[in-house]
Amino acid sequence: MNWIPQTIRILIMLLGGYFSYLLLVWFPILQGGPQGSVTNLVYLVVAGVLIGYVISKRIELTLARWVEQWVALLVNLQPKRVMAATVGAILSLLVSVLLNNLLSNAPFYHWGFSLLTTAVLAIFFIFFSLKNSDFFGSFVANTTAPKTTRIPNPKILDTNVIIDGRIIELLQSQFLEGTLVVPLFVLRELQFLADHADPSKRARGKRGLEVLEQLHSITTLKVLDWNDDNIKTVDDKLVKLAQELHAKLISNDYNLGRVAKLQDVDVLNLNALATAIKARYNAGDIIQVSITKDGQQAGQGVAYLEDGTMVVVEDGAAFKGQLRNVVVLSNIQTNVGRMIFARTETN
Repeated sequence: MNWIPQTIRILIMLLGGYFSYLLLVWFPILQGGPQGSVTNLVYLVVAGVLIGYVISKRIELTLARWVEQWVALLVNLQPKRVMAATVGAILSLLVSVLLNNLLSNAPFYHWGFSLLTTAVLAIFFIFFSLKNSDFFGSFVANTTAPKTTRIPNPKILDTNVIIDGRIIELLQSQFLEGTLVVPLFVLRELQFLADHADPSKRARGKRGLEVLEQLHSITTLKVLDWNDDNIKTVDDKLVKLAQELHAKLISNDYNLGRVAKLQDVDVLNLNALATAIKARYNAGDIIQVSITKDGQQAGQGVAYLEDGTMVVVEDGAAFKGQLRNVVVLSNIQTNVGRMIFARTETN
């Protein structure tokens, strides 16, 4: 939007010239008589324009940033919500006119009362219209926005998270609830990759289709025939669909996640989840534990961390009841929790 700073600069320069003209109107002494009035007017207007140019250099970037934010907000507004708000404003004004005509002869009537009733009615009707935007938005003619259906607790899958495949283990662990939604344009993208001449892309596409088959066999998977011809990229379509369905987007694309969050779309990132639940201690880390009992194998000692994680210490039985530094050898995740295998630190 490079045109915004230039437009702001021109407006500020015009305002500077206009205020210079007002100085002649407010202070006739500056006109300098009939012969010099035109000359002084030209000089003052030019000076005002130049002052506006100097000032605009300092404030145009800040103003341009605000204008760009408002333009982005207006561009992303849904036509049906704009129409719904417009219908609500019209209804509030019509009811306000009727109500004020009825009350105009009342002894307590005042113009301030008219403004108050109009404001209250506007707030009520606009809020009511926005809440029922699906109905009031139908007044928009020739809309190309795609129709969406009600889906309980929808989770939209991105192409990369399907190819990744970890979504299967996440579902089997029952940590993910709701209905998985695969837009038809994502399915077509996977099909395009599966038919690609490049072997690596063809392998990725085939893996994605295999993952979808497994997902379909273990959970509710809905392929949604949704598209918006006004949106070109797959990422933008995913964000738009998530807004329409009030759904969460499952994606490993970091930049897509940032863009989606800026548009108030919740994003579930499997990479972020894996980072959050990764082992606290890795091989080679040194931790201090209190060995409390013997292990199952001869010479082993057992200790527990504050969170209850069991630490099996080789040759730790000799230090039972003592606080020792141990070196982590490995981590094992079991059905009942995580176990750490370690050995006592040698000096």
